[in-house]
Amino acid sequence: MPVKPPIPIEELFVGQTAELTRTVDDATVRAFAEVSGDHNPLHLDEAFARRTPYRGRIAHGALIASYLSALLGNELPGPGAIFVSMDLAFQRPVRIGDTVVSRAEITAIDLKTRMVELSCSCHVGEIEVMAARASVMVRTRKPKASD
Repeated sequence: MPVKPPIPIEELFVGQTAELTRTVDDATVRAFAEVSGDHNPLHLDEAFARRTPYRGRIAHGALIASYLSALLGNELPGPGAIFVSMDLAFQRPVRIGDTVVSRAEITAIDLKTRMVELSCSCHVGEIEVMAARASVMVRTRKPKASD
């Protein structure tokens, strides 16, 4: 997949938004377990998960948070952005087969520090499953030789 060019901080604006849609499937959850090392049977074993308050398997919270990482790193602010902080609040579990829509909106830009603040959320249908606030450092436009 081709990489988008970085968006310089001077071209970002408060209120700018981006979205990413991903469907959580068994293969993704199992691959995430391998990569992260989180083999909690709540995510991987239906028989175990049925005996929990969730009554079935749920996706890793960090997997859902990684969708925001993909959104911020690939779309808004995009390539070159560096995570400084993220505050997450999980409200509902995400189940295998759910389609998650991740959304980010720029709420503040500080040109001096190159920091961009974003309000983020993940929804399954109309239900918000996670909310987050993110701070990222963004590259600046390189000055032209004539500047």
